Amino acid sequence: MHNTLRITLICSASIMFLIGCSTTQRTTQSKRTAVEQLLVSESIIRSLPKKSNEPLPIPSGSTVTLNTSGHKDRPDLTPDHDLLQEIVGGWLGQQGYLVQKNKESAKYRVDIIVGAIGTEENSTFVGLPPVNSQIIPFSLPELAIYKSKNQTGYVKFNMNFFEILTGKFVGSSSHFIADSYHNYHTILLLLSFSSTDLMSPPQLGFFRRLFNTRSTEPEENSFFDWWKSD
Repeated sequence: MHNTLRITLICSASIMFLIGCSTTQRTTQSKRTAVEQLLVSESIIRSLPKKSNEPLPIPSGSTVTLNTSGHKDRPDLTPDHDLLQEIVGGWLGQQGYLVQKNKESAKYRVDIIVGAIGTEENSTFVGLPPVNSQIIPFSLPELAIYKSKNQTGYVKFNMNFFEILTGKFVGSSSHFIADSYHNYHTILLLLSFSSTDLMSPPQLGFFRRLFNTRSTEPEENSFFDWWKSD
């Protein structure tokens, strides 16, 4: 009898300990988290090589104006299309083209045809989900043996070139495609860590900031090099 009571008390104390150790984290206080924004922006930058792999169909030094597919007539499109247009404009400038705001000052129009831009998310869970029961006077929290939340940023687009004066189609670029990822992992309830290929992701939590010693500076000759001014 005493052994049974002792086991019951130990189990109850263990459960209460786990309940006390559980934490609730709000994913974001803004419309879009910083990680999600970085997944999109770094995917765009990675899709653009420092030097174009194949020549664009208009001469270097040409004056161009940019237009993103659906940019003016689709209010449902996200600000990602504005970001894409600005980054592509910077890249074209690095390639030797003169980007103009007004089409009256440009010889060619560059239509950026967006196949896809955004983020995807999936999750994996192995363990016991939260339990609410009328039999016991308290609920059991989620008990995760392994849990992951995986986020991927993705972009795919190409560019069509037209003469503004005549409307003549000049040619198309190849597709620009890239992705990025940021994953959160939890093992045995308490051990949490993240894996990512983002250059400078935000560090969540006191202990991650305390023990993080990895440099977030871009490595030499990285895909960010073209974005730096000489």
